[in-house]
Amino acid sequence: MKNSTPADFDASALPFDINDMTRGIRRWVEQESPSYDQAAVERMLALAARDLAVLGADIQHVAGSGGFAGCVKATFPHPRKGEPGILIAGHMDTVHPVGTLAHFGWREEGEFCFGPGVLDMKAGNYLSVEAIRQLQKIGRTTPLPVTVLFTGDEEVGTPANRAIIEAEARRSRYVLVPEPARRNGGVVTGRYAIARFNLTTRGSPSHAGLRLDEGRSAVREMAHQILAIEALTDDEAGFNVGVVHGGQWANCVPTHCEAKVLVSATTDEVLARAIERMMALKPVNPAVEVHVGQDVVRPVWTTDGETWGLYNHASALARDLGFEIPYQNSGGGSDGNFTGALGVPTLDGLGPRGDGPHTLTEHIVTESLAERGRLMAALLATLTPETKA
Repeated sequence: MKNSTPADFDASALPFDINDMTRGIRRWVEQESPSYDQAAVERMLALAARDLAVLGADIQHVAGSGGFAGCVKATFPHPRKGEPGILIAGHMDTVHPVGTLAHFGWREEGEFCFGPGVLDMKAGNYLSVEAIRQLQKIGRTTPLPVTVLFTGDEEVGTPANRAIIEAEARRSRYVLVPEPARRNGGVVTGRYAIARFNLTTRGSPSHAGLRLDEGRSAVREMAHQILAIEALTDDEAGFNVGVVHGGQWANCVPTHCEAKVLVSATTDEVLARAIERMMALKPVNPAVEVHVGQDVVRPVWTTDGETWGLYNHASALARDLGFEIPYQNSGGGSDGNFTGALGVPTLDGLGPRGDGPHTLTEHIVTESLAERGRLMAALLATLTPETKA
């Protein structure tokens, strides 16, 4: 490969082919991979591993745990292999259950591509792989070694892969996260904390038709708790009850109900107060028990000087390519929370523009694939250990 200095690199000349990219992304989108279906996610990881292996990467599969898929680590040959380099960190799991394609299949419509998981975040992952491919085509050796880590449990808080992500981040000089771009085309330089909770209510049964007043409904109590929890939302913390299961028969007063709660918080102090509020929940009906268990937590990622330097470098590259990437702190956790909280310079939101994540209108703006692909390629081709703001 040709070795050259970062200053002579022109990413705008790279021939990203949008039609080729959409065909590749479609293959990935049509391999459905909801977080709770370990086998489906593993099939998606295997598909991505094959594409990375074709580019010459050394592939390592790491098993998952707790019923969740593991991850695929792809390391590319490099003269400085073993030195701290660039980690591209993305997830291949989605919130869309297997079977979603039957009613929300891949669709290209005008300037958009639709499909489950296309925005969050298969297209961003794919354009990152394509950026590596484009650099290989022109014989460009990146100043730093590049590792790609695709995981399978981000949408449920990364319980199986957090330790691996953090270990790889500690071995890296920079972390690039191709989560979706913000609505204004911007990137993410910090993220709020995310805490998850498991909430259980336990009542007592009775026949709902004959002796309704003798029962104590766990579902009714949960309804009170849901309203109380979501009423805690303010400008600094958001409280959302996203999953509820309770009861078994319509003619029985339900004795058991479960819910999952997600809390986002702007700072560590706000997070601590939010956790206290959740753990202090009391039943409205004293004859019903309320139990709160804390689940996984994503730490607050606060922008530091080196992340500012990484952002400023990326911003200048984007400007040279003809667009702006304003920065923001963001709600909605990502695995960038972990790497940024460790103090490793991290830039998130490098994926394509689009909208509707986690919905049945999820889509990308097709023209942004080449735009963001060139930015990713430019970052890989110009970041050095000495890169400054």
